[in-house]
Parts: sequence; C-alpha cells; structure tokens
Amino acid sequence: MAFTVVIAGRPNVGKSTLFNRLVGKQMALVHDEPGVTRDWREGEGHLYDLAFRVIDTAGLEAVRPKGSYSARTAKQTQDALKQADVILLIVDAREGLMHDDETIARELRKTGKPIVLLGNKCESDTLPPAMQEAAGLGFGDPLPISAAHGDGMMDLFEALSKYAPVKSPEEEKEAEEKSLILAVVGRPNAGKSTLINRLIGEERMLTGPEPGLTRDAIPIAWEHHNKPVRLIDTAGMRRRARVTEDLERLSVHETLRAIRLANAVILVLDATQPFDKQDLVIARHVIEEGRALIVALNKWDQVKDKKLVARQIREKAEASLAQVEGVPLVPVSALEGEGMKDLMRETMRMVENWNVRVSTGKLNRWLQDMEESHPPPITGGRRLKLRYITQIKSRPPTFSLWVNKPVDLPESYLRFLTHGLRAAFKLDGVPIRWQAKKSENPYEEKKKKR
Repeated sequence: MAFTVVIAGRPNVGKSTLFNRLVGKQMALVHDEPGVTRDWREGEGHLYDLAFRVIDTAGLEAVRPKGSYSARTAKQTQDALKQADVILLIVDAREGLMHDDETIARELRKTGKPIVLLGNKCESDTLPPAMQEAAGLGFGDPLPISAAHGDGMMDLFEALSKYAPVKSPEEEKEAEEKSLILAVVGRPNAGKSTLINRLIGEERMLTGPEPGLTRDAIPIAWEHHNKPVRLIDTAGMRRRARVTEDLERLSVHETLRAIRLANAVILVLDATQPFDKQDLVIARHVIEEGRALIVALNKWDQVKDKKLVARQIREKAEASLAQVEGVPLVPVSALEGEGMKDLMRETMRMVENWNVRVSTGKLNRWLQDMEESHPPPITGGRRLKLRYITQIKSRPPTFSLWVNKPVDLPESYLRFLTHGLRAAFKLDGVPIRWQAKKSENPYEEKKKKR
C-alpha cells in the first residue's frame, strides 16, 4: 500500500465507522459505547482509485493519569501516529467542539504530520452549527462527512490524493496474499496480547492486569524468518453463559471469524489453571474449522512442579483432543520471553503438516499394508473391502476412501486409519478429514475398458 493514513480523535466520534467504510468491510467493532477500540488496527483502504494503508486508533482522552488505562491506550495511539503520512482528525459535528478535541488537536499538531480535519455525522443537507466551531482548531474548515452513510467521500478523496505516490508497489500486495495467517486465541487474561508483543518485539498491543482489554480482532503484519505473517490478536472468549453484553457478543463473533480465516491458531492457556472447560471448547472449534492448532502453555515460569503439570496437561489433551493426536503443547512465558523460538518452530511445523500432499500411489500402497495388518470388520456376513484412496485437498489434509459398503464402515476403523496416516506421513497435530464413497476401484474400471 502506497501511503499511511491514521484516523484519530476522542472516543465515540466515528473513527471505527470511517475505518470500516475505507476498508470496505466490517473489520472494526462499532458500538454506541465509547472506547470500544483499544488497540490500533490496520487495513487496506480504498477511495475510488486511491489505495492506502489505513490505521484505526483508540480514542484519545485529555486526562490520562500515569499508568492508567487511558494513558496506555494513548501510548498505543501515539505509536500509530508515528507511522502516519497524513492524519485524519475526526470531530463530532452534531455534539460540537469539546475540551478533549482542543487538547487532541494541540497534541497532533506537535507530530508535524499533515492533518485533515473531518466533521462527522453530517447526514443532512444543512450543516450543524458546530462545524464553524471546529474551524477554530486551526486546521482549516472541516470536511463534512457521514462515515455511516458514505457522504463526503469525494471531498475526502481529493484531500488524500495529494499525499499519494504516483504508483502503489505491486510487490507488497503479492507478499500480503502469501502471508501465513496466524490467530492467537484463548480465555480473557491468558496473556494473548503479551505473547504477540513478545513475538514481534514491540509493545504493539495494549496489555495489563485487567481482563478483556482486547475487544476486537487485530491483524498485525509481521515477518518470521523472512516469511510474511499476519498475526491476529483476538478478544478473550468466556463461556457462553457468561457473555451478556452486546459488545462482548460482537467480540466473540470477531474471534470466531478470525479462527475461520486463519491458517493456524495458537491457543494460549494459563498454565497455572490449564484446560478449563472453555479452553477445550475453543480448541474443538479450531479443530472443527480444520485449522492447525498449537497450544501455548503461558505463565510457565509460575508453575512449581513442571513435570507433574506437563504430564497432567498432556493426558488431558490426549483424552479431550484425540481427533488431533500429537497437537504440540509448548511451555512459554510471554512476560519473560521464554519459549518463543520453540513456539514458532512448532507452529511452522504444524503449518507444514497442514499443507501436506501425499501422492495417490503412496497412499494406496499404505492402504494395502494397513488392510493386511488389520482387516476391516465383517458386516452382513461379508468383509468390508477398501478399494482405493486419494487425497482430494490439503489445508487440512482431506482424503476420499472408496469402500464397497461405506455406510457400514465403523468410526473405530476410521480412527485406526487416521492413526496410521499420521504415523506414516507425519501428519501429527492437524485435523484429518475423510469422505467414504461407494465405488469400484477406478483402476479396475480402466482395465475393463482395455
């Protein structure tokens, strides 16, 4: 993307609504409650034929006691502002100018970056009187827009066009398409954001002792060993019975969407209280979506009897997540920076397994050996016959198996085949899917035609 646009302003003036408008989809949560956005998030923005990188930031507040939540979100916004080629300062044209708007304007002026002033929520033909007040901020007359309805976008296009390079680089778009999408999920306060900050080597995500600081699914561009990675930090998922607020339901929806779009998912557990029921619910959802799963045992530095806890966690995983036999359990301490290399090594190994393609010839030789060592059961007085196997897709590995009576093929025998596949072709830790079909061996059909 050619240049970077950062959206700033006080809480609840419509920053995330404009962000969604520019990226063309519902990437940021929007709610009447102020302060929904807590970490800055980025996307690929478009206005007509103009392409740019756009960053949505948390609302800035004038009063920020040292160490407070507002001070920490302000630090996140300040870090985002450093990347800006141009800043869009939004004010609420219906409410009028507030003290916070004036304070934020002074703060943004110190960045030395170009600033475009927008008066949001101008839905009618008659401009609100507050638009005149906004001109007093010193950035010229504000552009009247309605982020919700798309009014004023041509004026915004003209204002941004002067900051756009002649051409946007194609290489960056291609690299983004080839990125590994890696979602980080777990219960509230398990250490997801701290883990991401440790991986990328900067305080990118807002962290603290308060549970639920991350409310949105935040994608972050990163590189691991020269491979582009899109990390997605997600909101903590509590048990459904405890989710009562509309905003939290939206957060959970975004987390589930992030899992669905990911290639691999790191489930962060609190090792001091691992595999809560909700952890297993999340893990099973990842498996059902067919994603590669890696379990990070965070806060490992706080575990006293490490051997005992490791054995208990492994036994629980084997009993509860049998469908992904061999899922890696990696002890880490996001706070201390321990285990990060091991975590990414196991992640890349799982992604490789998830992408595996096995030739049809190898599969059928393997199937013959499996059938000879452990024949299928007899049903209706006749033994089941396994005719043929082929891999129809990867991501996750999916196999078609031709059987003379597929409806009678028991789950226990499919589990036996799954276990054998994992051992023979190094498919441990990833979901394996089957399609049982009734058909003759295609090779035999060809022989008959000859």
